[in-house]
Amino acid sequence: MFIKTLFNDPRLFFSQLLIVVVSVCVHEYCHALAAYKLGDTTAADRGHLTLNPFKQMGIVSLLMLCFLGIAWGQIPVDPANLRGKHSRALVSASGPAANLALSLLFSILAVAGAIGEINPFAGNMLFFGAIINMVLALFNLLPIPGLDGWNILRTYWRKDLANAAEWVKGTFLVLIMLVFTCFDYIYDAAGVIVINFCRLLLRVYGGLK
Repeated sequence: MFIKTLFNDPRLFFSQLLIVVVSVCVHEYCHALAAYKLGDTTAADRGHLTLNPFKQMGIVSLLMLCFLGIAWGQIPVDPANLRGKHSRALVSASGPAANLALSLLFSILAVAGAIGEINPFAGNMLFFGAIINMVLALFNLLPIPGLDGWNILRTYWRKDLANAAEWVKGTFLVLIMLVFTCFDYIYDAAGVIVINFCRLLLRVYGGLK
Protein backbone atom coordinates (compact mmCIF):
# COMPACT_ATOMS: atom_id res chain seq x y z
CA MET A 1 0.00 0.00 0.00
CA PHE A 2 1.12 3.55 -0.72
CA ILE A 3 0.86 4.53 2.97
CA LYS A 4 3.91 2.34 3.69
CA THR A 5 6.00 4.89 1.81
CA LEU A 6 5.19 7.43 4.54
CA PHE A 7 7.12 5.37 7.08
CA ASN A 8 9.90 4.22 4.74
CA ASP A 9 10.56 7.54 2.98
CA PRO A 10 8.38 10.49 4.14
CA ARG A 11 9.96 12.89 1.63
CA LEU A 12 9.06 10.59 -1.25
CA PHE A 13 5.55 10.07 0.11
CA PHE A 14 4.67 13.75 0.39
CA SER A 15 6.39 14.67 -2.88
CA GLN A 16 4.48 12.06 -4.86
CA LEU A 17 1.28 12.92 -3.00
CA LEU A 18 1.63 16.59 -3.92
CA ILE A 19 2.30 15.82 -7.59
CA VAL A 20 -0.71 13.50 -7.90
CA VAL A 21 -3.06 15.90 -6.07
CA VAL A 22 -2.02 18.84 -8.25
CA SER A 23 -2.33 16.73 -11.40
CA VAL A 24 -5.84 15.50 -10.55
CA CYS A 25 -6.99 18.98 -9.51
CA VAL A 26 -5.69 20.55 -12.73
CA HIS A 27 -7.47 17.80 -14.68
CA GLU A 28 -10.80 18.55 -12.97
CA TYR A 29 -10.32 22.32 -13.11
CA CYS A 30 -9.89 22.14 -16.88
CA HIS A 31 -13.11 20.14 -17.18
CA ALA A 32 -14.93 22.84 -15.19
CA LEU A 33 -13.33 25.68 -17.17
CA ALA A 34 -14.11 24.06 -20.53
CA ALA A 35 -17.72 23.47 -19.51
CA TYR A 36 -18.01 27.09 -18.35
CA LYS A 37 -16.57 28.43 -21.61
CA LEU A 38 -18.94 26.22 -23.63
CA GLY A 39 -22.09 27.35 -21.84
CA ASP A 40 -22.55 25.12 -18.79
CA THR A 41 -22.03 26.94 -15.49
CA THR A 42 -22.99 23.96 -13.29
CA ALA A 43 -19.46 23.22 -12.11
CA ALA A 44 -18.62 26.91 -11.74
CA ASP A 45 -21.78 27.55 -9.71
CA ARG A 46 -20.80 24.69 -7.37
CA GLY A 47 -17.33 26.10 -6.80
CA HIS A 48 -15.26 23.83 -9.04
CA LEU A 49 -13.29 26.62 -10.73
CA THR A 50 -10.59 26.05 -8.15
CA LEU A 51 -7.54 23.90 -7.49
CA ASN A 52 -8.71 23.14 -3.94
CA PRO A 53 -8.28 19.34 -3.57
CA PHE A 54 -11.06 19.10 -0.98
CA LYS A 55 -13.45 20.49 -3.59
CA GLN A 56 -12.10 18.75 -6.68
CA MET A 57 -11.35 15.37 -5.12
CA GLY A 58 -13.10 15.17 -1.78
CA ILE A 59 -11.95 13.69 1.51
CA VAL A 60 -12.65 10.07 0.51
CA SER A 61 -10.53 10.34 -2.64
CA LEU A 62 -7.72 12.02 -0.69
CA LEU A 63 -7.76 9.30 1.95
CA MET A 64 -7.76 6.59 -0.71
CA LEU A 65 -4.79 8.29 -2.33
CA CYS A 66 -2.87 8.41 0.96
CA PHE A 67 -3.55 4.77 1.82
CA LEU A 68 -3.84 2.96 -1.52
CA GLY A 69 -2.43 5.37 -4.09
CA ILE A 70 -5.80 5.58 -5.89
CA ALA A 71 -7.50 8.92 -6.50
CA TRP A 72 -10.29 10.44 -8.54
CA GLY A 73 -12.22 13.66 -9.05
CA GLN A 74 -15.70 14.50 -10.22
CA ILE A 75 -17.03 17.56 -12.04
CA PRO A 76 -20.81 18.06 -12.46
CA VAL A 77 -21.67 18.81 -16.08
CA ASP A 78 -25.11 19.30 -17.61
CA PRO A 79 -24.79 18.47 -21.34
CA ALA A 80 -28.10 20.22 -22.03
CA ASN A 81 -26.43 23.57 -21.32
CA LEU A 82 -23.45 23.03 -23.59
CA ARG A 83 -23.24 24.89 -26.89
CA GLY A 84 -22.02 23.28 -30.09
CA LYS A 85 -21.96 19.83 -31.63
CA HIS A 86 -18.55 18.92 -30.25
CA SER A 87 -18.88 20.63 -26.87
CA ARG A 88 -19.38 17.48 -24.81
CA ALA A 89 -16.34 15.85 -26.38
CA LEU A 90 -14.28 19.00 -25.83
CA VAL A 91 -15.23 19.16 -22.16
CA SER A 92 -14.35 15.49 -21.72
CA ALA A 93 -11.07 15.82 -23.61
CA SER A 94 -9.96 18.92 -21.68
CA GLY A 95 -8.92 16.94 -18.60
CA PRO A 96 -6.66 14.43 -20.39
CA ALA A 97 -5.30 17.28 -22.53
CA ALA A 98 -4.31 19.13 -19.35
CA ASN A 99 -2.49 16.05 -18.07
CA LEU A 100 -0.72 15.67 -21.41
CA ALA A 101 0.41 19.29 -21.20
CA LEU A 102 1.63 18.76 -17.62
CA SER A 103 3.49 15.63 -18.71
CA LEU A 104 5.27 17.59 -21.43
CA LEU A 105 6.10 20.38 -18.95
CA PHE A 106 7.46 17.96 -16.35
CA SER A 107 9.48 16.21 -19.08
CA ILE A 108 11.04 19.48 -20.23
CA LEU A 109 11.86 20.43 -16.62
CA ALA A 110 13.31 16.96 -15.96
CA VAL A 111 15.58 17.22 -18.99
CA ALA A 112 16.58 20.76 -18.07
CA GLY A 113 17.31 19.54 -14.56
CA ALA A 114 19.43 16.67 -15.87
CA ILE A 115 21.41 19.07 -18.05
CA GLY A 116 21.83 21.46 -15.12
CA GLU A 117 22.70 18.59 -12.77
CA ILE A 118 20.04 19.43 -10.19
CA ASN A 119 19.48 17.41 -7.03
CA PRO A 120 18.80 13.77 -8.06
CA PHE A 121 15.69 13.52 -5.90
CA ALA A 122 14.20 16.65 -7.51
CA GLY A 123 15.02 15.24 -10.93
CA ASN A 124 13.33 11.94 -10.09
CA MET A 125 10.20 13.77 -8.91
CA LEU A 126 10.04 15.77 -12.13
CA PHE A 127 10.33 12.53 -14.08
CA PHE A 128 7.62 10.98 -11.87
CA GLY A 129 5.38 13.98 -12.58
CA ALA A 130 5.87 13.45 -16.31
CA ILE A 131 4.98 9.77 -16.12
CA ILE A 132 2.01 10.06 -13.74
CA ASN A 133 0.43 12.77 -15.89
CA MET A 134 0.90 10.64 -19.00
CA VAL A 135 -0.73 7.77 -17.10
CA LEU A 136 -3.69 10.00 -16.20
CA ALA A 137 -4.04 11.13 -19.82
CA LEU A 138 -3.94 7.59 -21.25
CA PHE A 139 -6.10 6.07 -18.52
CA ASN A 140 -8.86 8.67 -18.79
CA LEU A 141 -9.01 8.33 -22.57
CA LEU A 142 -9.97 4.66 -22.34
CA PRO A 143 -13.53 4.14 -23.71
CA ILE A 144 -14.75 2.78 -20.37
CA PRO A 145 -17.97 3.99 -18.66
CA GLY A 146 -17.12 6.63 -16.09
CA LEU A 147 -13.98 7.78 -17.90
CA ASP A 148 -13.52 10.69 -20.29
CA GLY A 149 -12.92 8.41 -23.25
CA TRP A 150 -16.41 6.97 -22.86
CA ASN A 151 -18.00 10.44 -22.85
CA ILE A 152 -16.07 11.38 -25.99
CA LEU A 153 -17.26 8.19 -27.67
CA ARG A 154 -20.82 8.80 -26.52
CA THR A 155 -20.79 12.23 -28.18
CA TYR A 156 -20.50 10.69 -31.64
CA TRP A 157 -22.17 7.29 -31.15
CA ARG A 158 -24.92 8.45 -28.84
CA LYS A 159 -27.74 6.33 -30.29
CA ASP A 160 -25.86 3.04 -30.32
CA LEU A 161 -24.50 3.56 -26.82
CA ALA A 162 -27.93 4.51 -25.51
CA ASN A 163 -29.23 1.17 -26.75
CA ALA A 164 -26.41 -0.50 -24.86
CA ALA A 165 -27.29 1.18 -21.55
CA GLU A 166 -28.25 -2.06 -19.80
CA TRP A 167 -25.11 -3.77 -21.05
CA VAL A 168 -23.07 -0.90 -19.68
CA LYS A 169 -24.68 -1.20 -16.25
CA GLY A 170 -24.11 -4.94 -16.12
CA THR A 171 -20.46 -4.86 -17.18
CA PHE A 172 -19.25 -1.62 -15.59
CA LEU A 173 -17.55 -3.24 -12.59
CA VAL A 174 -16.03 -5.97 -14.75
CA LEU A 175 -14.61 -3.39 -17.15
CA ILE A 176 -13.15 -1.32 -14.31
CA MET A 177 -11.54 -4.45 -12.82
CA LEU A 178 -10.00 -5.25 -16.20
CA VAL A 179 -8.66 -1.71 -16.46
CA PHE A 180 -6.94 -1.91 -13.08
CA THR A 181 -5.60 -5.36 -13.98
CA CYS A 182 -3.98 -3.75 -17.03
CA PHE A 183 -2.83 -0.66 -15.12
CA ASP A 184 0.80 -1.81 -15.10
CA TYR A 185 0.70 -1.93 -18.90
CA ILE A 186 -0.67 1.62 -19.01
CA TYR A 187 2.09 2.76 -16.65
CA ASP A 188 4.73 1.02 -18.77
CA ALA A 189 3.35 2.61 -21.95
CA ALA A 190 3.41 6.03 -20.30
CA GLY A 191 7.01 5.46 -19.25
CA VAL A 192 8.05 4.53 -22.78
CA ILE A 193 6.41 7.67 -24.20
CA VAL A 194 8.01 9.96 -21.61
CA ILE A 195 11.46 8.38 -21.89
CA ASN A 196 11.46 8.66 -25.68
CA PHE A 197 10.29 12.28 -25.50
CA CYS A 198 13.06 13.10 -23.01
CA ARG A 199 15.60 11.41 -25.26
CA LEU A 200 14.34 13.51 -28.17
CA LEU A 201 14.75 16.68 -26.11
CA LEU A 202 18.31 15.67 -25.20
CA ARG A 203 19.13 15.03 -28.86
CA VAL A 204 17.73 18.44 -29.81
CA TYR A 205 19.77 20.06 -27.04
CA GLY A 206 22.87 18.20 -28.19
CA GLY A 207 22.28 19.39 -31.74
CA LEU A 208 21.99 23.01 -30.62
CA LYS A 209 25.25 23.01 -28.66
